[in-house]
Amino acid sequence: MTDAPPPINPRHTALLIMDYQAGILGRLSESETLLARAAGAIATVRRRGGQVGYVRVAFEDADYDAVPAGSAMAAAVTRTGRGLDAGSPATAVHEKVAPEPGDIVVRKTRVGAFSTTDLDRQLRDRGITTLILAGLSTSGVLLSTVRDGADRDYRILVLEDVSADPDPEVHAFLTTRIFPRQARVITLADLDGVLAAGG
Repeated sequence: MTDAPPPINPRHTALLIMDYQAGILGRLSESETLLARAAGAIATVRRRGGQVGYVRVAFEDADYDAVPAGSAMAAAVTRTGRGLDAGSPATAVHEKVAPEPGDIVVRKTRVGAFSTTDLDRQLRDRGITTLILAGLSTSGVLLSTVRDGADRDYRILVLEDVSADPDPEVHAFLTTRIFPRQARVITLADLDGVLAAGG
């Protein structure tokens, strides 16, 4: 018999909506469903008193020059040309889940949410100890951020049905076999109850 996990305090919790950008959503057939679920998750976290944060990949001029030629990100930059410009509509957070005043918003130039941002400092400054992650894609930002966040000693929850990958089999493998090693995988239907238990 295993002990139940301790309750999650919503006031020390942040929902991170990662890479919910027009250019990325456009690659997924289920984008409208995902947007509706993300909006539902945001509303639930706000209602329970949690913090909402947004992570997007976008480059300014100096960022392009700083990418080493042999890196994986260099290949993505080459493939998209200037399509990752910070001012491009393709890199903006989708309007259906857009940030509100007081939300955390960070711009990154690598896959994970932490390595090229001040996200960790912003979370620590707010007393955040638990992260609820939803991202596109599962094998990209979500995988990188689960691993990095766990190494930074955050308690991690993954919203399985508010995240997606271009390859559904990869999504299923990661959410059922890999993420449970470092995170609690839940669905949107679970979210309100999880937050209510600690509120």
